[in-house]
Amino acid sequence: MKVEFAPLNIPRTRRLQTAAVLQWVLSFLLQAQVFIGIILMLIIHNYWFLYIPYLTWLYFDWRTPEQGGRRSNWVRNWTVWKYFKDYFPIHLIKTQDLDPNHNYIFGFHPHGVLVAGVFGNFCTNYSNFKELVHFHAADTQVSVSKKSVSYVLSKDGGGNISVIVLGGAEESLDAHPGKFTLFTRQRKGFVKMALTQGAYLVSVFSFGENELFKQISNPEGSWLRTVQEKLQKIMGFALPLFHTRGVFQYNSGLMPYRKAIHTVAHETLNQKTQLNYSKCVFY
Repeated sequence: MKVEFAPLNIPRTRRLQTAAVLQWVLSFLLQAQVFIGIILMLIIHNYWFLYIPYLTWLYFDWRTPEQGGRRSNWVRNWTVWKYFKDYFPIHLIKTQDLDPNHNYIFGFHPHGVLVAGVFGNFCTNYSNFKELVHFHAADTQVSVSKKSVSYVLSKDGGGNISVIVLGGAEESLDAHPGKFTLFTRQRKGFVKMALTQGAYLVSVFSFGENELFKQISNPEGSWLRTVQEKLQKIMGFALPLFHTRGVFQYNSGLMPYRKAIHTVAHETLNQKTQLNYSKCVFY
């Protein structure tokens, strides 16, 4: 197979976009391994005393993920995220303005491989969406537990938003270009949460999310899918095997393709329509 190299005369802006996405991908894939490696090195070289301040901080900080996390506008305003957003590019489309006096749950689909649409639109300050946003994930950003979501949505004053990637790890294993497989049948807890907390529901769909990576074929019942599902149950997160383009060539690598992402947010359930659901029971 002939290798297609990137041209040498690529504009500086595009190079910065590539660098921004590369560091995001590496952080996403290798962050945990790097920290584990540091811990092992400290153990091997008998620097155990360095754990004392860390464990002390961990003890007092243990409940932070269930209390809205630690939002940092300084980090959200880093210029690197502008280049990240422009790489694809990522667009956020609101079908209507949201009342800042209310709290909301954003139900996001599809998960994709690395949920780039969620990150670009709701974890940085470079989308056209400026309301207060809490991204709930499986114990990686802000805990997606019932306690955590309730904490955010019970705040007075409105303008608090919980973004939940509903399909989760299970949905990521079906993230293939040209298709959308959504896991919704057993994902009704967020609806009950909205009714309980009086929050408004907003459907969010990210067109183009599944086009960023080519995942190795893993149909239901295949040996690869069986292994992935077993590992998911053990570790709590999925391991989709994907291949895309590289940094200096376009044949293989870990860089997502430059495919536009159009994320559409549409309010589907508000206080008025909730009255019709007040006696419903969700299973």
